Amino acid sequence: MMRPSLRQPDQMRPVSMETGVNKWAEGSCLIKVGGTHVLCTASVDLNQPVWKRVQNKTGGWVTAEYSMLPRANGVRKGRETMMRDHRCAEISRLVGRALRSVVDMDVLGRHTITIDCDVIQADGGTRCASITGGYVAMVLAVRGLIAAGRISENPVRDYVAAVSAGLWNNELILDLDFDEDCAAETDANFVVAGDGRFVEIQATGEQHPFTPEQITRLMEMGAAGCQKLIALQKQILA
Repeated sequence: MMRPSLRQPDQMRPVSMETGVNKWAEGSCLIKVGGTHVLCTASVDLNQPVWKRVQNKTGGWVTAEYSMLPRANGVRKGRETMMRDHRCAEISRLVGRALRSVVDMDVLGRHTITIDCDVIQADGGTRCASITGGYVAMVLAVRGLIAAGRISENPVRDYVAAVSAGLWNNELILDLDFDEDCAAETDANFVVAGDGRFVEIQATGEQHPFTPEQITRLMEMGAAGCQKLIALQKQILA
């Protein structure tokens, strides 16, 4: 059955990333994946998070918040109500884990980088777009720390991106949009590093269980899709 967007099963939506879209943030990227648009801003705190200081831990930290536009002004405003939304909290933790997986916290030093992923327009795959665009914003913020002499070495050890895949109308497809996501029999998200290793896999049989063969093929599709996104990240950050 033809996909609603007329794409081939393994065809991703058009993707673009624009940097420098927020003059206040230390790093920013507006990522557009088809109809999904996410503003990702990276804010640098020149100190460790409180919990690390209390526990006398070494190194810095990277964390994330997924919600709506907190960085509209010169100073980042917290989202006191975000944690009441369990979906936003779960996605925030996912984005943070994904980005931390490629950062050496000791090299980052006693700094905290907060990635805000603010969905401007949602059409499926917002968490994946947040990870992919959030990585670009994070790298730009790290470059600022190096330029300012705050750290002497790049703590970012690899690239990381994310894409969805799933079983829709009994067909395995890549990069689900909203219409496909709503009707998917199996819904999965894949976070993949630049060296091809998987950082995280989220997969759910929405309507019925899936087979090992199906998840293996979805992993292959997800890995290939992430490599395309990473190629674009490299181009944007060159």
